[in-house]
Amino acid sequence: MNRLAVVAAAWVLSVIAGHAGAAERPAAAPTPTNADEVFQRLGAEFVAADRSDGLSIAVVENGQARFYNYGTVSRQKPQAPTEHTVYEIGSITKILTSLILANAVGEGKVGLQDDIRRYLPGEYPKLAFDGEPVRLIHLANTSSALPDNLPALPADAEQAPFQAVAALKRITDQHVYTALASASPSDRPGHEPRHSNLAANLMGGILERVYGQPYEALLARYVEQPLGMAAGTGEARAALLATGYNRDRAAMPALDARSVLAGGGLRYSTADLAKFLGAQLSAKDAAIRLSQTPAWGDADNVAVGFNWIISKTIDDQLHLRHSGGTFGFSSYIEMYPQRGYGIVLLANRPGEAQGQLQELANRATEALWGKPPVLTALESALQASAYRDVAGTVAQVRREHRALHLTEDYLNQWGYRLLADKQTAQAVALFGYAAQQWPDSWNAFDSLGEAYELAGDRDRAIANYQRSLDLSPSNGNAAEHLRKLRQQP
Repeated sequence: MNRLAVVAAAWVLSVIAGHAGAAERPAAAPTPTNADEVFQRLGAEFVAADRSDGLSIAVVENGQARFYNYGTVSRQKPQAPTEHTVYEIGSITKILTSLILANAVGEGKVGLQDDIRRYLPGEYPKLAFDGEPVRLIHLANTSSALPDNLPALPADAEQAPFQAVAALKRITDQHVYTALASASPSDRPGHEPRHSNLAANLMGGILERVYGQPYEALLARYVEQPLGMAAGTGEARAALLATGYNRDRAAMPALDARSVLAGGGLRYSTADLAKFLGAQLSAKDAAIRLSQTPAWGDADNVAVGFNWIISKTIDDQLHLRHSGGTFGFSSYIEMYPQRGYGIVLLANRPGEAQGQLQELANRATEALWGKPPVLTALESALQASAYRDVAGTVAQVRREHRALHLTEDYLNQWGYRLLADKQTAQAVALFGYAAQQWPDSWNAFDSLGEAYELAGDRDRAIANYQRSLDLSPSNGNAAEHLRKLRQQP
């Protein structure tokens, strides 16, 4: 086992061992009957609410998989999906590509700190920022600061998906490398995660050059065959592919352009991804353990592994997740290693369906295990104090519930739920606490600025938007709100 694999294994073991003593014991595992009731209700509601035409769910718990399917794979010829129905998985592809990279690291083929230019054809003098090159680790942990797509997609890609897919099909490796010669990172690599299909596609191309094999062969060798998954590329299962639809229920083109294969072009069924998720939960393989190790950030707040988003729940449970979307599909995958539980959801609608799949997963988790006692205690205490002293209330609850764990992202979502419920003063208090806890977070101040703006406090809204912009000059949302607020009399 190489040094990085040892580090990964040690991290996983330390997290599990450390949490075993500190975290409150979760509620008893749900019974299959209870799980069936939960998913039958939530899945049926999802399709009935017209959030997707079809929905397939795989639930993996303690090595056992269960499948739930709803709706239809086609509006033209209604047919219920099964666990073998194939969907486009979008950016979840990046996790699988990153797993191939983890294997390459374990085999000594590449080093994570290698400058990516070492593996690219030609000269790319601009692939650095203030002397810091883009490294392989930056491609894996989403902090490369590279453009999202290169060559850039048409500006109206979402409105003209058929033309966009046709354009993607015409892009060759040479087109990408030619455009890359004049591209540069927008920020210091390693500074901040951001979405980049280009980064993942470059990762796939680098792996092809390192191994001298096509991406499809590497995917089969390191992911599909070891885990017993069917092929996620090619036309062998075209008859099983669901039809993707946009929010207006118009059929969308299949995303079958090889130029985006490594970054978002794979297709799988829930039967396939249940096997992938089971292997991720057991984490017996060194490459899988490495891919789950934080490579950016801190899991106590938020971290990124090899494209996995890593955080902890409010009751201190480790949580890994990712989502994806194409012109006609959405996907979501998450797991709680300490519970031995994970879920995959696939839908044939894009856009907001991604967030709705995550919401369904969250509702299922609460229905299966119940609301964490620490959350109940904190909600009650905050309501009793009318959110007047969030910091003091959190400290008080933490004395009784040592497992209380708050992340910036969790507080941010909570705050926006309060805003949606018209509890503006409470949201201001919660966002204010988040800004105190994470004074270097542009997002915390951006959210606080928005809450003050909705509360009608123009001066404090301007001050917090400006603080957010100072921390992140590329924050267009803060810049736009500042422009409008300063124009007001």
